[in-house]
Amino acid sequence: MTAFLGKGWRFPIKPNGRGGLDYAEGTDLIEQSIWLILSTSPGSRVMVPEFGCGIHDYVFASNTDRLRATIAAEVQRALVRFEPRIDVLSVRTRTSADSESTLLIHIDYRIRANNAFHNLVYPFFINEGEG
Repeated sequence: MTAFLGKGWRFPIKPNGRGGLDYAEGTDLIEQSIWLILSTSPGSRVMVPEFGCGIHDYVFASNTDRLRATIAAEVQRALVRFEPRIDVLSVRTRTSADSESTLLIHIDYRIRANNAFHNLVYPFFINEGEG
């Protein structure tokens, strides 16, 4: 499976018990890549300024249907552009039952190399500065 999906540094980068770096591979590497894409604001990487997902522009936005649709579209666009090993099947957002300021982004995707279906829920926090 590693031959199809790859092997790379585990994030956050840290040493393993043998004095080397810890690695992720296979589906774990793809999941980490998705988290990295969604956690990176475009413009924050000097050498690849377009890398990332534009959801961070909405941290202080009001939690509305329009915002949730916009965030879903931003996530879809970023994953299609920056993670070529997957097909994004759906992106849905909903407000967390625990907090109005937490959006749960549900991502369903298929890994192209083995046709396996996966999902991931990414929490996104809005309105953190209110209060």
